[in-house]
Amino acid sequence: MTISDKINALEEEIRKTQYNKATEHHIGLLKAKIAKLRAQLIAGGGKKGGGGGFEVRRGGDARAVLIGYPSTGKSTLLGKVTKAKSKSAAYAFTTLTVIPGLIEYKGAKIQLLDLPGIIRGAAKGSGRGREVLAVARSADVIVLFVDVFNPDCDGLKRELYEVGIRLDRKAPDVVIAKSESGGLKINRTVPTPHLDDRMIGDILSVYGIHNANVTIREEIGQDELIDVVVGNRIYCNSIVVVNKIDLVNKKYLDELRIKIGDFIGMSAESGIGIDEFKEQLYNQLGFVRVYTKSRFEGVDFDEPLIIKNGSTVEDVCNAIHRDLRRNFKYALITGPSAKFKGQRVGLTHKVADGDVVQIFAR
Repeated sequence: MTISDKINALEEEIRKTQYNKATEHHIGLLKAKIAKLRAQLIAGGGKKGGGGGFEVRRGGDARAVLIGYPSTGKSTLLGKVTKAKSKSAAYAFTTLTVIPGLIEYKGAKIQLLDLPGIIRGAAKGSGRGREVLAVARSADVIVLFVDVFNPDCDGLKRELYEVGIRLDRKAPDVVIAKSESGGLKINRTVPTPHLDDRMIGDILSVYGIHNANVTIREEIGQDELIDVVVGNRIYCNSIVVVNKIDLVNKKYLDELRIKIGDFIGMSAESGIGIDEFKEQLYNQLGFVRVYTKSRFEGVDFDEPLIIKNGSTVEDVCNAIHRDLRRNFKYALITGPSAKFKGQRVGLTHKVADGDVVQIFAR
């Protein structure tokens, strides 16, 4: 029996089990076993033959991937916002490999990957779906790209969920520190009404953890605890794009927005929604533009240093050159994060968008 067969059998058992207080514990254990098997698939276990996935060298300041069904217009969008040429046509499965392109916006360079369209069961390997979804695990933001006549975002989210990608959420605030002995010690700073000590112990035992200090700092359930134990989860922001909106009326779009939530309405073919897409993509990535200043050349406002929100002067040093951090003396900051022009700061000072930074070395 293959790993996929084992997963299917466990999923079937869950479907046949009526969920109630009496069966909650049993279902939790089944979920833990399924997650363990899926982790093996993600790691490459259970493959028939060598397989070989899609590998794309990382480029730019961040990476976004287009995930959608076949023939939704992803390739057309890639051609509109980058210089890449991804073959497109009015039939399914045109893109058979990953096509990278580079979006340049507000000084940032964002690598955009056009992935082959996925079909139902992609996470289990249908249509090379597991290989496609594996690329999505490397993304800084995921673009759920559907067309207006098949806006099934939930289907895409399910496939991503099954390969360990958690959209628009943070990792649970839970720490599991394994120990050599002493059994399980469970500490909570908040109540967890849907997760008692017995359930925690049984889930951990599925993964061979019998001695550990478990600290839970937020309300979680079985699924969140399993995510922490498995440890291979990716937490990523997402953007929903609905393409081909020029083919329907406003009433249809208003009803669709009520049904699936907020989205960017687009017609990649005619260019509608392209500017909004770039702006949302940039905002989701949480970029901060920092301008460096030298004693000899002044400030170059045409080439900002692109770093992530929450970065410090130390991160700025590392982004410029690794030796700069080692020889750092102090920095002068002018801009939104400074209390006054030319404030002298250390490595832990958090920079803000628009700051001018001058670094002095020993």
